[in-house]
Amino acid sequence: MRILMLAAVALSISSACLLYGLSYDTRLLQARVRAQEQAIDLAHRDIAVLKAERAHLGRPARIAPLARAQGLGPASEHQLTGSPAAALASVLAETRRRSASVVQGN
Repeated sequence: MRILMLAAVALSISSACLLYGLSYDTRLLQARVRAQEQAIDLAHRDIAVLKAERAHLGRPARIAPLARAQGLGPASEHQLTGSPAAALASVLAETRRRSASVVQGN
């Protein structure tokens, strides 16, 4: 009977230690999850701020005066093409003309 009582006491003490260890690990995991959730919330707030800044900086009313101050204007009709292939061909032709004029000039 004494051996059975000692075994029960030892089993209950070992169970208590095991449960305490599990509880401690659970608290650590909860703290890590909480920290990651806070980091995610901070990242979401930063993304929202960056989107707002991009929207503010990309306003046409802000860009137009800056572009005109640098001598830029609306696209002319000869700059617009119907397809990307045509645009590439016109850029290549212009590049060839410029390089030929540079070679002839030297």
